[in-house]
Amino acid sequence: MTWVNLTSIDQLDDIKGASGFSLIFKHSTRCSISMMARKNFEMDWDVIPEDTKLYFLDLIAYREISNKIAEVFQVAHQSPQILLIKDGDCVLESSHSDISADEVAEVIAA
Repeated sequence: MTWVNLTSIDQLDDIKGASGFSLIFKHSTRCSISMMARKNFEMDWDVIPEDTKLYFLDLIAYREISNKIAEVFQVAHQSPQILLIKDGDCVLESSHSDISADEVAEVIAA
């Protein structure tokens, strides 16, 4: 699997309008906890169905997109944070040590 870099607010419209599942990983490049969460997630992400789009947000470089994500999907900002989006709605939000590829796969399979 590979990340799609989230670099424009227009991409949020695509995610909001997409059918099926998309995942957003909000990552702080200045935070060791965020780096560990990303590493652990990537080690296990093969359990997530391959047709799931995985979006990666460098929230230091694109803070305005992070703010818009909180507004559009009605979630409080966290870092690191994942949001699993299904048919335009956030169906799973996890942050810090709660980030789990296994949990994402379970929600998708349910």
